[in-house]
Amino acid sequence: MSQSHHDPMGDSFESFLDELGIKEEVYGVAVKRVIAYQLEAARNGADLSKSAMAGAMDTSRTQVGRVLDPENVAVSLELLARAAEAVGKRLKVELVDP
Repeated sequence: MSQSHHDPMGDSFESFLDELGIKEEVYGVAVKRVIAYQLEAARNGADLSKSAMAGAMDTSRTQVGRVLDPENVAVSLELLARAAEAVGKRLKVELVDP
């Protein structure tokens, strides 16, 4: 009986996630967590309440909660851009080689 030997040092974490079929999902959540953290830090740095941020974004306090929720990846780029502007930042999106 042949045993397959899986060398844990030979594969990258990315290939492991790819093998499990969850790489894109994990990346999406990771990116959203970073953006949510940065927005929250900028909001706190600007001493801006969530209600004031909602006013600056011309949206509801509930929407601000979704933007700042690191687990909620179903947020549009347009809403993220408005959130960034509300805290005095600019959203930057770029394509990179895999």
